[in-house]
Amino acid sequence: MTDHIAIPRSFSASVPLKGRIMIPGDKSISHRSLMLSALAVGESRVTGLLEGHDVLATAAALQAMGAAIERRSDGEWRIHGVGVGGLLQPRKALDMGNSGTSTRLLMGLVASHPITATFVGDASLSGRPMGRVIDPLTQMGADINASPGGRLPLMVRGLAPAIPLAYRLPMASAQVKSAVLLAGLNTPGITEVIEPVPTRDHSERMLRGFGAELSVDTGADGARHIRIRGEAELKPQVIVVPGDPSSAAFFIVAALIVPGSDVLIANVGLNPTRAGLVDVLRQMGGDIETIDAREVGGEPVADLRVRHSALKGIAVDPAVAPSMIDEFPILFVAAALAKGRTTTTGLDELRVKESDRLAVMASGLAAIGARVEESEDGLAIDGTGGDPLPGGATIAGHLDHRICMSFAIAGLVSKAPVTIDDVAPVATSFPNFEALLAGLQQ
Repeated sequence: MTDHIAIPRSFSASVPLKGRIMIPGDKSISHRSLMLSALAVGESRVTGLLEGHDVLATAAALQAMGAAIERRSDGEWRIHGVGVGGLLQPRKALDMGNSGTSTRLLMGLVASHPITATFVGDASLSGRPMGRVIDPLTQMGADINASPGGRLPLMVRGLAPAIPLAYRLPMASAQVKSAVLLAGLNTPGITEVIEPVPTRDHSERMLRGFGAELSVDTGADGARHIRIRGEAELKPQVIVVPGDPSSAAFFIVAALIVPGSDVLIANVGLNPTRAGLVDVLRQMGGDIETIDAREVGGEPVADLRVRHSALKGIAVDPAVAPSMIDEFPILFVAAALAKGRTTTTGLDELRVKESDRLAVMASGLAAIGARVEESEDGLAIDGTGGDPLPGGATIAGHLDHRICMSFAIAGLVSKAPVTIDDVAPVATSFPNFEALLAGLQQ
């Protein structure tokens, strides 16, 4: 693991944001496109790949397990896969950096291959529990030795052939679902995931696209039953990665709360399992126009025109949480500028992200003058009605990219600058965040 050098940065009250931006590729789809390409037989081509630290960690790990991965000068990535069952023993530990997605999904891949892999990560990732993935993968036969609390560093010794199972998710987690489905790729028979609450479905869409035999049915109990037939033969694909809605979220909110703003965000992925934030912001009065809705590679995509709006507080339906779980930090910033109270519940998942996002957002917003109350599973925020926040504080980002970017946006609507102690983690998901922001301030 490389030494970390902190990069503090201050963000100040902004002029109106104007212009058109293209956000980086979707992180979830980028991870999965690399992984499934690495298991296909032949050459896959990927354009629009998010080239942040998290996705590059996935690429490096797959290279260490035998896939040939090359980035061409035109930005296209070419991946020669090893075939399902063909992953090789890595010669050293796989460094996941800050990426929980890389870790959990790759654990699934390794679990049904006859190899052993050790996973390590940075301080933030090493504090995140992996038990929710360890449990089903152990049931499939993998031998997993983790650090205390089910944390990294951990070692996965895969079993081939692995044992198929029907696994009911105890919580809404696309990462756990995906880990089990990926393990099922090299497991004889049918592996089933039962999902009581729908989560992002990129894995299902992409597995089908690569040729896996996968079905999704709704049971009598209303749960989704996702079944995959193992020992699959995946076919190489040409993939165009849409823009990441989780990255777009910061600029959507910025345009809504910075007076006079009018921003067009091009090529945003609007998969319904990911688009909860747009719906919630519209409920709050946000002027978000969908332009040129289309489908690219099986994923719904559109351009979004966002204009400054007078937001009002609402009670956010906890049922939307899985479709916008990563966007709550920036929603909290929007709520701090709305008129009236915004309440959120059912957000226990935010306590085990890169940081405890409920506690960190509550303390940070309070430090810059917002009125916020923290409960066990959510926040209640009384907004300013559009008036600037006092600002003037230094925020600890806790190595969490979404915390850092959320408070950067808060700084744009604060009387005194908001300083983030370290913006380096932003590069994990959004390397050109500050450059795009500066371009809209011209």
